[in-house]
Amino acid sequence: QLQLVESGGGVVQPGGSLRLSCAASGGTLDYYVIGWFRQAPGKQRELVATINTAGSTNYPDSVKGRFTISRDNAKNTVYLQMNSLKPDDTAVYFCNKAPPLTKYWGQGTQVTVSS
Repeated sequence: QLQLVESGGGVVQPGGSLRLSCAASGGTLDYYVIGWFRQAPGKQRELVATINTAGSTNYPDSVKGRFTISRDNAKNTVYLQMNSLKPDDTAVYFCNKAPPLTKYWGQGTQVTVSS
């Protein structure tokens, strides 16, 4: 059974950077489109990045140019590099297949952008 575990969150000042990791166990990520999602308090979960099996990526305008998704198939891990962070980026970040499946939602990792 595939499991996804997110890590790398924390508290950072506006303009700072963080790199999130999504580590898979019990299966391989190689064959799937993977997405990073986030959910801020009182808001719906939203997609912030996807990467397909060929390494092509997509981002919404809200994070384009600031966030970069990548994958290391040898480590069975997908990353999200977040630069120029803003207070509006504060949320719990999750990884999942894209489109997501309920059974793969993990605990997420909290990112707080605050001065």
